[in-house]
Amino acid sequence: MEAFFANHGYLMLFLVSFLAATLLPLGSEWLLAAMLLQDFAPLPVIAVATLGNTLGACTTYLIGLYGGPFLIRKLLRINEPAQQRAERFFQKYGVWALLFSWLPVVGDPLCLAGGLFRVPFSRFSLLVFIGKLGRYATLAVFVLGGMQVISG
Repeated sequence: MEAFFANHGYLMLFLVSFLAATLLPLGSEWLLAAMLLQDFAPLPVIAVATLGNTLGACTTYLIGLYGGPFLIRKLLRINEPAQQRAERFFQKYGVWALLFSWLPVVGDPLCLAGGLFRVPFSRFSLLVFIGKLGRYATLAVFVLGGMQVISG
């Protein structure tokens, strides 16, 4: 396992983080935690996961901006009720809702709503990046803190 991480860790983290924000119903947190437990440096791990997940969210934004119902329903697998919940959340909190794009269930539809509502890409990408960076940094703090408690 260590050899796998040493040879492919960052690439796998980027790909899993990217896909977790687009096509597949999977999470990337487990891989980030595993890499930290394998003594990878925290800052590059957080940076790679954040970049991959942010770019995945940008893909969802572009589908919202240019895609149609087929892409939304079939490719992203966002059903009508989920899309409506995200749009209501987005309308209630405005573009600041994008800070919560890391949340399960509502995160991908929020990115889609960003595209549908034509949020300027610079604002979209900055808010999504901040939210996702906050999530991965917080997770890293908990994993590293747990390691210190265990190793005492």
